[in-house]
Amino acid sequence: MKNNIVDGYARSLVRHAARKAPATLAERLEEEWLADFEERKSGLARLRFGIGCAWATRVIAHEYLEPKVATAAASGATVAASNYPGPDYSFVSRRTVAVLGIIGLHALIIYGFATGLVHKVLVIVTPPITVMPTPPKVIERPPALDPNPIFRQPIPRIPQDVDVPKFEDDNAPQDVAPIAPVEVPQVGPTQPQPPAVKRVGGGPGKNFPNSADFYPPPEIRGHVEGTAAVSVCTDDRGRLTADPTLVHSSGSAGLDQAALRLAKAGSGRYRSSTEDGRPVSSCYPFNVTFKVRD
Repeated sequence: MKNNIVDGYARSLVRHAARKAPATLAERLEEEWLADFEERKSGLARLRFGIGCAWATRVIAHEYLEPKVATAAASGATVAASNYPGPDYSFVSRRTVAVLGIIGLHALIIYGFATGLVHKVLVIVTPPITVMPTPPKVIERPPALDPNPIFRQPIPRIPQDVDVPKFEDDNAPQDVAPIAPVEVPQVGPTQPQPPAVKRVGGGPGKNFPNSADFYPPPEIRGHVEGTAAVSVCTDDRGRLTADPTLVHSSGSAGLDQAALRLAKAGSGRYRSSTEDGRPVSSCYPFNVTFKVRD
C-alpha cells in the first residue's frame, strides 16, 4: 500500500515535470522519462528519478529561453521586460520546493518502515542488553538439636518421706485415700447419735486423657521422667470448679506444667466424690506420671 502511494506520487511528478518543459520538447520528454521510470524497480529510486526530472525541467527551460532573448537583441528588437515578461518555465517556487522536500523526507521514512530498514538500523545502533543473573538465595538452616543435652541446673529430688499415693495404672480410674471422718461432738444420752457418713474420694474417671499425649517433646528427647501430684476441685458432675494446683513437683518444670495441662483437659471426666453414694463437690489430689516408653 505504501509503495503504491510512493510510485503514484513519483509518476505524477515525472508527468508534471515533462508538461512544464517547452512545448516542442514536452511530449518527447514525457515519453522518454516514463519509459526510464518503469525500468526502476524500487519506490525510492522512482521518487529520486521524479525529483531529478523536476530539476531537469528547470534547467531545460533556462537554456531554452536564453537563445531566444539573444536572437531578439541581435535583430534590433526592443524587449520590454516590465510589460512583456518572459515565459516562466520554472517548475515550482522555492516554497513549493521546500514542501516537496518535506514530502519526500516523509516518503523516505515511510519507505524505511515498510522495508524494515529502520529496524535494521536500530539493531545496529542499539547496544545489546546484558541481563545479570540473580545470585541464588542462601537459606541458613537451624542448628541440629543435641541428642544428649546437658542440664545446667540440677533436677531437684522429691523427698523420700513425702507420702504420695501411687497408682499402678495412670489411665485407669484411681481411688484417692479416703479423708478422715469428721469428729462428731458427743451429745447427751437423751439426743440420738447422727449416722456416720460414708464418703468416697474422687479421682480420674473413664476416658480420662492419657499422660503420653501431654509429654513435652524436649523432655522426651532428654529422657526426663517424673511424677507430679496435682490437686483439683470438681462438682458433682466431675467438672472443674477452679484451676488445678501443683501439690508436689516432679523435679522438672516442663513436666509440672504438662501435668497441670492434663488435669485441666480432664474437666468433665473426673469421678466425683460421693457421700452415702450421692455425688458431691470436693477437692482431692492425684498423681500424674511421665515415663519414656521403650
